[in-house]
Amino acid sequence: MSEKSKFSGCAATGVGSMPGGDAREAAKTVTGSFADGRGMPHLAELPARGPGADMIGRTIGMLVEMYGHVEPSGWRISDRPGRDTKRARSWLGEDLDALEEFTQGYEGLLKVQAVGPWTLAAALELRGGEAMLGDPGACRDLAGSLAEGLRAHLADVRRRVPGAQVVLQLDEPSLTAVLLGRVRSASGYRTYRAVDRQVVEATLREVLAVRGDGPGIVHSCAPEVPFALLRRAGADGISFDFSLLTEREEETIGEAVEGGTQLFLGVVPGTDAASAGLSDPGGSVMGVRTLWSRLGLNPGTLTQSVVITPSCGLAGASPAYARAALAHCARAARSLADNPE
Repeated sequence: MSEKSKFSGCAATGVGSMPGGDAREAAKTVTGSFADGRGMPHLAELPARGPGADMIGRTIGMLVEMYGHVEPSGWRISDRPGRDTKRARSWLGEDLDALEEFTQGYEGLLKVQAVGPWTLAAALELRGGEAMLGDPGACRDLAGSLAEGLRAHLADVRRRVPGAQVVLQLDEPSLTAVLLGRVRSASGYRTYRAVDRQVVEATLREVLAVRGDGPGIVHSCAPEVPFALLRRAGADGISFDFSLLTEREEETIGEAVEGGTQLFLGVVPGTDAASAGLSDPGGSVMGVRTLWSRLGLNPGTLTQSVVITPSCGLAGASPAYARAALAHCARAARSLADNPE
């Protein structure tokens, strides 16, 4: 299977989070928005429900033999599964039940998301209040626990939706900060030392490997996405906020496209403030066409190389806007296919 064919037929998808707290309504939206078969439904996250439904809490609930609880400063490691871990697991089960209900008989790509090992290490506190990121041994243990938990999670999703090809997305918004030594300590007066790039790459490769034959994506809606590192780590696709792309990153984008990496381009705003822009699907992807032209890439490769998404999660949007944004992603992708130039 070629790298490009791993996402064959996928033109649009969501990032992960959705507004509200109704699992069935969210599942109905993410499956219904891509009912034409050209999009990729995903397991929705509903952080408005509170701690445990947020992306960090959800992923902590997936860990094996490692637990967390909520402190005023955030999530902290625990000796045993307490109320917060149990709540995270319960909500994940609720979301999976809803997804299973709305994907009966579904065949095609289906995406699930989890926080990647480095963003998780930057967010999860050790017992003393410092981030796991400052302890290399703790980071190794965390990555191992995450990999084992994700392996079980993917198996559960495949059992529930047997016709699906499950896609694993690792959310790594803190990755660049980890690489550049920008993650602040608990006191806020210092930053943790930058983690060696080879260590970062090897750990990501280890966690991505749990996907088996299925595709793996890394998502970040932060600036300065390390495209080359993610490709070396084994990411089949890279998902990012297109508006944050700078000219100095364009050459790397061209190399990624030519190397078969799928680009998940966040071109649709994630909040209602930009709702007026949803009236022009072609306008939403104008920058993508311009980029292709500037890089000298064949416009005919656009639909093979690009998937259209919101710029980031939709948790901060109204339910009506979230539905409209996902539908707009599908329309913008069609516009790109119909008129690549």
